[in-house]
Amino acid sequence: MRIGNGYDVHRFAASGTLRLGGVEIADAPQLEGHSDGDTLIHAIIDALLGAAGEGDIGEHFPPGDPSTAGIDSRELLTRAVRLVAARGYRVVNVDATVIAERPRLRPHIAAMREALARGLGVEASAVNIKATTNEGLGEIGAGEAIAALAVALLDEGGE
Repeated sequence: MRIGNGYDVHRFAASGTLRLGGVEIADAPQLEGHSDGDTLIHAIIDALLGAAGEGDIGEHFPPGDPSTAGIDSRELLTRAVRLVAARGYRVVNVDATVIAERPRLRPHIAAMREALARGLGVEASAVNIKATTNEGLGEIGAGEAIAALAVALLDEGGE
């Protein structure tokens, strides 16, 4: 068994539709980023790569790479899961926390769990997502950004 953790934060853009945990949420604008800015998926990718001893998201999907500009982060997650499996590991579970003042995430968590489970190749029960606020503190608390923390557990038995 191997455990890894991940963290990511992105500011809101001026427009667009928020995608978080692989789910589009109309209640907030898109997050800035080289890809689609999906903070939750990026934190999960870092947790997976960390557990496999494979560095971080920036090493595998550099922000200056034109081939990943605007890419759907679900595709990046698929690639990270393939890499982890090629190293002999399978995903056991993921636990994540999203820190945001807006939008309200409770109505979207079940859909996020399903979307992430598909990308991770696990049952939805192996994906846990919690949402909290930053109690009005800093840029996250001012509603200018969203952050996410994730922990992933891997076991031997990938490809």
